Amino acid sequence: MEETRKFNYTLNLKLQTDRIFFGPGVVELLQLISKTGSLNTAAKKMGMSYNKAWRIIKKAEEEYGSPLVIKSVGGNKGGGSTVTEDGEKLTAQFLYFQKKTYQITNQLFNEIFFEGTSNELN
Repeated sequence: MEETRKFNYTLNLKLQTDRIFFGPGVVELLQLISKTGSLNTAAKKMGMSYNKAWRIIKKAEEEYGSPLVIKSVGGNKGGGSTVTEDGEKLTAQFLYFQKKTYQITNQLFNEIFFEGTSNELN
């Protein structure tokens, strides 16, 4: 009797030019900025300093070639941060790319490892 194997795979998607600049961490940071209106609050929720979060955003902006976040300074209500239209679009594109990649990869993984098509490898 054949034993059922219980294993899976991992897939880590990131966008890059000469260097990696956009992935799940940046997506989470941008989503939290959109939700909270604050880079500082978003950074704290992710367990990182404001400066580190700002460096991550700046690196992504440099590599992508467009602002992803706009900061506003002080005033009566204090400052805040807003994700730009380009930031929202890039996030949506990445999440869609990730979803479609996982759908295709799951299908191939199951076919190759669990449905017997590995015989075609020879």
